Amino acid sequence: MGRDLVLAVGLVGICLGGAAVFVKAAVETGGGVPVLPVVTVLLLAAGVALARWSISPGLRRSTACTPSPRGPMGPGAPASGASPAAEPQTTDLPEVDSSALDHTTVDADGFEHTVAALCARDGCPQVEVVGGAGDLGADVLATTADGLRVVIQCKHYGEGNRVGSQDLQRFGGTCFAVHGADVAVVVTTSEFTAPAAEYAAACDIVCVDGDGLAAWTQTHTPPPWTAASAARAGQVTDADA
Repeated sequence: MGRDLVLAVGLVGICLGGAAVFVKAAVETGGGVPVLPVVTVLLLAAGVALARWSISPGLRRSTACTPSPRGPMGPGAPASGASPAAEPQTTDLPEVDSSALDHTTVDADGFEHTVAALCARDGCPQVEVVGGAGDLGADVLATTADGLRVVIQCKHYGEGNRVGSQDLQRFGGTCFAVHGADVAVVVTTSEFTAPAAEYAAACDIVCVDGDGLAAWTQTHTPPPWTAASAARAGQVTDADA
């Protein structure tokens, strides 16, 4: 406020001084000058300049401080300092019934959903089917009851079309580094080649072939993350001891 007042006084003084010089010069040369209109015009010009100077910076500061409606929290984000209301996190779990677990009557996309239904049946509170273009090898993401992140790649292959080592190598390059898997699993309706199985064993990737899938579906064997859950439970017990 003080700065604007000083500037206003300075501008008015400059205008008045200029007007006085102009009038004096006109009188000395013998010319008649309508003093009052000239002074009025100069004062109005000074007022307009002062108004533009005082108001425009304030508008610029106001605009610069206004949060963008598409800031880091997205449209409709609360103003700075306000605590956003907590929203419940919900996950649509796949339906689990006889048809949801039938791997033989579905296509490759449907197979991802039947595997997801298995995860939901076996206690995963969060399950998501993410397979598609650009999935980087992950078809199903699941979180177990004890917090393990399970990343599953589904291979719906026909008889005689086995999962090879190149398939495992591509998945091995993304399942841990990109998707942050605690347990990485490849599930197929077919079989794995010997090099694929060797690579999987070396990289701690769980392989579930057609027979293993049938046993898992019929609850004859535990889900593929059981060993990792047991290992984590053992680590917690050791830490508490």
